[in-house]
Amino acid sequence: MRSWHARGWRSRVGVARRVGTAAALTAALLGAVSCTGTADPAPAVAGTAPAATGTAPAGTGTGSPSVAPAPVPDVLRFTGTTLTGTAFDAAQFAGKPVVLWFWAPWCATCASQAWTVAEIAPKYRDTVPIVGVAGLGEQRAMKEFVTEFDLAGTTQVDDRKGALWKRFKVTEQSIFVIIDRTGTVVHQGFLDGEALSARVAALAGA
Repeated sequence: MRSWHARGWRSRVGVARRVGTAAALTAALLGAVSCTGTADPAPAVAGTAPAATGTAPAGTGTGSPSVAPAPVPDVLRFTGTTLTGTAFDAAQFAGKPVVLWFWAPWCATCASQAWTVAEIAPKYRDTVPIVGVAGLGEQRAMKEFVTEFDLAGTTQVDDRKGALWKRFKVTEQSIFVIIDRTGTVVHQGFLDGEALSARVAALAGA
């Protein structure tokens, strides 16, 4: 009789312990939820994709892909020095149209065109750069010409030795050499102010 009661008591104790343990685990889980607002995610299983987080993986970047620089055409493979003494490299204009203006400081025609250049060059500086190539004169006279006609904001290359004039086969002034964005010379010759403005505007919109 005592043995039966003992076994029954131990059985009830075992059930109570198991119930108590389950209750304790349930309370622990509920406590975790109440502290964090969400239950901890289940551990990842090998071979499955990780859960989406809404953010891009580190190191992938979100910016636009880099653009390769435009190849430099032969017509723009020349350097020089500006009237202000800074280095000049025509390769910087690769991929965009550019206008080269060959002028001389004593040239009356150049003086009449200078006003147009001074007016439109700042407007198209980033789309159709206009670069003066001064020759057939003294540097002092060239600088005075630039000051008189407000051309200081436009690049002016000092070509007193005539290297660029020879390169482009320019034998008289005032001559405009217009190069399109592919590096093709699309005009070489005289242009009055109205024609120059129209050409530059067309290139900017192309």
